Amino acid sequence: MEYITNYDSPLGNITIASDGENITGLWFETQKPSDEELEANYDKRDVPVFDQAKKWLDVYFSGKAPGFTLPLKVNETSFRNRVCEIMMEIPYGETITYGQIAQRIARENGVDKMSAQAVGGAVGHNPISVIIPCHRVIGANGKLTGYTGGINIKIELLKLEGSYEQVVSKK
Repeated sequence: MEYITNYDSPLGNITIASDGENITGLWFETQKPSDEELEANYDKRDVPVFDQAKKWLDVYFSGKAPGFTLPLKVNETSFRNRVCEIMMEIPYGETITYGQIAQRIARENGVDKMSAQAVGGAVGHNPISVIIPCHRVIGANGKLTGYTGGINIKIELLKLEGSYEQVVSKK
């Protein structure tokens, strides 16, 4: 069984999903599955991991790095899972480019090149936004490209972490 709850963030409502033990989804209103899909696949019930997630979000939205990790479960392809793992390594207040992630995966797989666009597709399918910090992934030369929650939310998250000015100065 999958469960959902809501969190009222400074950037709007967030829906959090869990399998009862792990966080499996976190979406802003513009990212979340349809209400019909949520009703068909999730039970609206508080489970203990939601308390942990809400505490993490409270710390995060207060402008601080939470300093603790949550139990997460990403059920994607091995490539998308690897991209999520790399995103989890991006420190609070820092950014990385799609191309840098592509280069890293290429090295790990012993190939000369990996598509930054493929990485972008994987980043765009991140099911646990904010906690898996896809907003910290930017385009070449500091370009703020795609964010399924909306570029305005990406900008606000980068500002909250103090990295927006650094990104803008790269342009």
